[in-house]
Amino acid sequence: MGAAATQTAPIVARQVRLRPHDWHILQTGTGPDVLLLHGTGASVHSWAPLIPYLDGMGRITAIDLPGHGKTRLGARLRSSLETVTADIATLLNAEGIRPRVIIGHSAGAAIGLRLTRHLPGPLRIIGINPALKPFAGAAGLMFPIAARMMAITPGMVATLAWQMRMPGAVLPLLRNTGSDIPAGQMNAYATLFRDRDHVEGTLAMLAQWKLDGLMADLAAITAPALFLTGSNDKMVPPITAVEAAAQMPNARVDSIDGRGHLVHEEAPDCVAQAILSWL
Repeated sequence: MGAAATQTAPIVARQVRLRPHDWHILQTGTGPDVLLLHGTGASVHSWAPLIPYLDGMGRITAIDLPGHGKTRLGARLRSSLETVTADIATLLNAEGIRPRVIIGHSAGAAIGLRLTRHLPGPLRIIGINPALKPFAGAAGLMFPIAARMMAITPGMVATLAWQMRMPGAVLPLLRNTGSDIPAGQMNAYATLFRDRDHVEGTLAMLAQWKLDGLMADLAAITAPALFLTGSNDKMVPPITAVEAAAQMPNARVDSIDGRGHLVHEEAPDCVAQAILSWL
């Protein structure tokens, strides 16, 4: 892989109104379907550095998760792992998208694994710094409750979005990922967190997210899976991917040294090389 890649196929963005949500999707290329699923608090923008390196791989579809980016949340109680997965499966079926490869980042990796229950095979799953375990101890109980309280407290969402308008407000959040991403990507995150709908959608997902069912079913997921971890990930301990892969019949873990949670944004060439070599 070189230091840069060129996007040759045009990228088409469109809105798809399909109950309960108003979806925003990006598509580029032709051939076998490749699905990209971002993590909590992000949007399709997070795939911008990686997509050029995947040019020629197939028809690439990136989706803004419900309540994130430009996908408008149509129902408040459909932000859990199970409901988000079911709604994405419905969207894919309606749009004639039949993924053969799913690349998910963080919570998007959990959705990708859950989609194996909804989609026909053969499927291959790639999880980038996959978030496959709940927070340990009291944090696992309190974090969703705190997110729920912020989401329902009058004025709280608007206040959080307003605070993100302060110069440099997003920098501490991004530093906590352990990644050093390009300025354009940082600006995109800053724009997202100034959007009240996006903040509300992120809090809804955090409040409703539960991984218990997925963790119990890992041994039954036979689809080949590759987990890519950044050794400097400060948000999801890399050991969680190792432990999850050990429960699966056909999964392996590769580490990318010195990179953080947003490794696909800071080192897209390394991530693409690992993906294409594995495929």
